[in-house]
Amino acid sequence: MRPIWKGSISFSLVSMPVQLLAATEEHGSGLHQVHALDGGRIRHRKVCELDGREVAQHEIARGWEVPDGRTVVLDEADIAALPLPTKRVIDVVGFLDADQVDPLMYSRPYWVAPEGPASQRPYALLTEALARSGRLAVCKVAIRSRERLAVLRPKHGMLVLQTLLWPEEIRDPGDLSSPAPVTDRELRLAEMLMDELAGVDIDQLHDEYAAALEQLVDAKAIGEGLAPALEPGPVVDLMAALEESVRAARHARNGDEQDENRTPRGGK
Repeated sequence: MRPIWKGSISFSLVSMPVQLLAATEEHGSGLHQVHALDGGRIRHRKVCELDGREVAQHEIARGWEVPDGRTVVLDEADIAALPLPTKRVIDVVGFLDADQVDPLMYSRPYWVAPEGPASQRPYALLTEALARSGRLAVCKVAIRSRERLAVLRPKHGMLVLQTLLWPEEIRDPGDLSSPAPVTDRELRLAEMLMDELAGVDIDQLHDEYAAALEQLVDAKAIGEGLAPALEPGPVVDLMAALEESVRAARHARNGDEQDENRTPRGGK
């Protein structure tokens, strides 16, 4: 992994050089846009709306429209010259308990790596202190032309920088809660169902949509199709659906346990 940012973490009088590495990579579906009539690829070209000419990447700058309608053009040198301390500093402004940050605010994670011998000890100290206290370090950092709110949190002896959405970026949904009443019996059945389905292993879950898409492509390539999947209908009797769900989950769990008990030692 190549670092996408280099700078330092600063909290109070402590400073340590670090670098950020992308912690995730999303897998695309493999689909792209084509002309439905002949399968030709649809390309998105960058065209200037004033002269109609396609513009090369090195000719593209940033623009900001001012109130009088003019566009102020900013190039990379202008952006780099911004008098912003967080351009090269992850500025820790304070600490919060982990449950004080709404998960809705979480955006993108980055691995934080210490850079150079001098940063090893303060890096280890901050990581262990956060792990022991159960707190998050709230900070600000400028990444890719934006100053972002973020938190530092420990994971497996390392630091993760998790960028956050600013509070004003969270949309207010209004009141989407349901006015429908629920009974104690329904709540108990729902809790029983959650107990039966507890302990899911996330590492064993896979992208079934991608697998189904590959099957569809293979079938279409030889002129065939796939049978449509059955879609669940609306629940008519909530109590009956909960009771049947509990029975099915219990039966599936007991079946898995029996399979494990029948497996000989050594897994053969």
